[in-house]
Amino acid sequence: MRIDIINLGCSKNLVDSESLMTQLIARGHQLRIDPARVNADLLIVNTCGFIHDAKEESINVLLEAIEARNAGRIKKIIAMGCLVQRYRQDLQTELPEVDDWFGVDELAGLLKSLGTEFNPELLNQRIHPTPRKYGYLKISEGCNRNCAFCAIPAIRGKYVSRSIEDLVSEAKFLASKGVRELILIAQDLSYYGRDRYRKSMLLPLLNQLEEITGIEWIRLHYAYPNDVNSQLIKKIASSEKICNYLDIPVQHISNRMLRKMKRGISKERTQSLIQQL
Repeated sequence: MRIDIINLGCSKNLVDSESLMTQLIARGHQLRIDPARVNADLLIVNTCGFIHDAKEESINVLLEAIEARNAGRIKKIIAMGCLVQRYRQDLQTELPEVDDWFGVDELAGLLKSLGTEFNPELLNQRIHPTPRKYGYLKISEGCNRNCAFCAIPAIRGKYVSRSIEDLVSEAKFLASKGVRELILIAQDLSYYGRDRYRKSMLLPLLNQLEEITGIEWIRLHYAYPNDVNSQLIKKIASSEKICNYLDIPVQHISNRMLRKMKRGISKERTQSLIQQL
């Protein structure tokens, strides 16, 4: 089939779309991601359901997809991802024109609906439509924190770390395709390993990624201030490959507000971290 994929939301969603593309192309399907104009046998929309604007965008894209099918430009519509995970029943009622719905972690079911079996041998390989020199490496799924304002744990579930072996294998594959900068992503990088290895394993992971031939830069996205420590800061400072960059959500400096947000960190701890940086 000719399949178009529209990817919405964050870089973690993009990795999911790339994994889906890998499975479909291996079966001989012709794919495009985020085409300027949809024109295919099947359109797959990877939705986002995190904040209001993202939910609104996902709904609008699905409505446009329905119009495109009415105009004869596509034959079938599938919606997947976070918005579906969160509002599947409501969406099925309001948008009956969409042919099928798949939440997060339902890749195998989506493939089966297309008459294709999931191939585990492709698990650490990805079609890479992002600019060739950089690639995202998703090291975990979900989140164990219960911040009062955040829906991610309800959508993506508890924190699940991928194994170091799988991550190194995928990073080597990306390097073989020309990727020079690895961007590590997760809902919380600093929690990595605690569920699988019973202790933080971000530093051991970074040590192994640094050894990969072809990878010149490693960038860290989204590390909670609670778990950023002097060891991690020293590692970044001393490494020739890890960029002097850390995406940290410092969202408030009022202890009263931090308690209401259930952030699990204090004003004093935040100030201490800033001084270390």
